[in-house]
Amino acid sequence: MASAPTAGWLTWDPAPSSPTVALPPGTVDAHCHVFGPADVFPFAPERKYTPTDAGRDQLFALRDHLGIARQVIVQATCHGTDNRALVDALEAAEGRARGVAAVRGDVTDAELAALHRAGVRGVRFNFVRRLVDAAPTEELTAVAERIAPLGWHVVVYFEAADLPDLEDFLGRLPVPVVVDHMGRPDVTADPDGPGFARFLRFVERHDVWVKVSCPERLSVTGPPAVRGERHAYADVVPFARRVVAEAGDRVLWGTDWPHPNLTDHMPDDGLLVDHVRHLAPTPGARQRLLVDNPTRLYWPEETEAAG
Repeated sequence: MASAPTAGWLTWDPAPSSPTVALPPGTVDAHCHVFGPADVFPFAPERKYTPTDAGRDQLFALRDHLGIARQVIVQATCHGTDNRALVDALEAAEGRARGVAAVRGDVTDAELAALHRAGVRGVRFNFVRRLVDAAPTEELTAVAERIAPLGWHVVVYFEAADLPDLEDFLGRLPVPVVVDHMGRPDVTADPDGPGFARFLRFVERHDVWVKVSCPERLSVTGPPAVRGERHAYADVVPFARRVVAEAGDRVLWGTDWPHPNLTDHMPDDGLLVDHVRHLAPTPGARQRLLVDNPTRLYWPEETEAAG
């Protein structure tokens, strides 16, 4: 029997608006999740939160509603290193999804090979202290060495205050590094100030990609006061624009559906799509952000064939 969700849990919006922005063909949502369903794919006993179900069928329905072509499904911490729900979704997507798994340092070659066949192309490690018990640096080093021959990458989730302790370590990893949600900058600070400048230098100096995702997590100004108003999360825009301008060939975008662990509001996914035009204001920038970059990272065989 599935456990009740965490008290105060906000459930994903079952009726998001339709975007007004026309997405370029081949658009990739490079950061989304599946949760359960828990009666089929139980959540990990060591989890820090219990979500409501958000399965593959709902995720695929959102993809089609928003006009997205493909998705990158990222293993969430509530499932631990049990990747069965992720693999099930990848197999059901019939080539329209890639995955980012969670594994331990003792993962076997056979397990990695099976994940690769299913469509996994990266592993995720979480450094956010409220979601994990300890920084997994030693384990991540061992895993990175194992996945390098597969052409995979590492996805990391950390907060801005943790970057000084992590940047040298992450910069030495033998695989590309993808940073979730711009490293969670403090959007009340100056986007041209020293804190965000340090993050951008880190990105420039190493093989680092950045997701300009989750404005709803970072924003202080928040969503529009009235549903239907299309501009929101304005305080996040200057930070995302800087990333897009300075690392335009290594930026990615994603919805973060079903938006776990939010406490003040549940975003409208149609509005999140429209938000992209503020981050990448030109057609060329949107093409790189939404199509070219994620295709190169997650479907490299297509890029190689085209070249």
